[in-house]
Amino acid sequence: MEGGVGILPALTMWRALALISLAFLSPAWSGDPQQTADDACSVQILVPGLKGDMGDKGQKGGVGRHGKIGPIGSKGEKGDSGDIGPPGPNGEPGVPCECSQLRKAIGEMDNQVTQLTNELKFIKSAVAGVRETEHKLYLLVKEEKRYADAQLSCQRRGGTLSMPKDEAANGLMAAYIAQAGLARVFIGINDLEREGSFVYSDRSPMQTFHKWRSGEPNNAYDEEDCVEMVASGGWNDVDCHITMHFMCEFDKEHV
Repeated sequence: MEGGVGILPALTMWRALALISLAFLSPAWSGDPQQTADDACSVQILVPGLKGDMGDKGQKGGVGRHGKIGPIGSKGEKGDSGDIGPPGPNGEPGVPCECSQLRKAIGEMDNQVTQLTNELKFIKSAVAGVRETEHKLYLLVKEEKRYADAQLSCQRRGGTLSMPKDEAANGLMAAYIAQAGLARVFIGINDLEREGSFVYSDRSPMQTFHKWRSGEPNNAYDEEDCVEMVASGGWNDVDCHITMHFMCEFDKEHV
């Protein structure tokens, strides 16, 4: 053995210790040889023996009890879409359409709409006194006001003083004035901001169209910055502080 006492010297030492023990205990023994031998063996058994060699590794034990279940993990990413499944079965046949009755009902509704539209136009023209084009409505207001007050009155109604920007609009407005039995009305044209630079009431500049009467505009007495239309359709520049009837204009989209 490495680093210690050999096996034989160790055995000799243990035997010597055993004999000493027997000699020390010999006076107490009886004279029976068999008992002496048994007692000696008993004494020797009490002495610890040498450390034995390491035994073989035992067999693997069985699986233990399941441990505590851990928390639920986070949701995984969405997987790829699967293949398109086969088409489903054909549905039940639909109910046959009573097309003749449906067409008849639609035709009757169209007739009613046409009748209501014509009645509405009659009310606008005969009762309310409104004139209209495809995109505009015109209202002749028989209240005498100064130009600024007339413009404010039209704005409160949702419109502006009428702006004849082409021949069709100018002709409609002139006929409206004549049919109402008036001589002249304020319209939405002025050069209040800069003398000689006439603009419409929506502040857009005048283009090539105009209906100035002969010798107009003349800015008489250096005080004529607003415009009137006479029943013939001609324009004159006039004093903004005089009072007269006026005509308002409305976009149909905003009415």
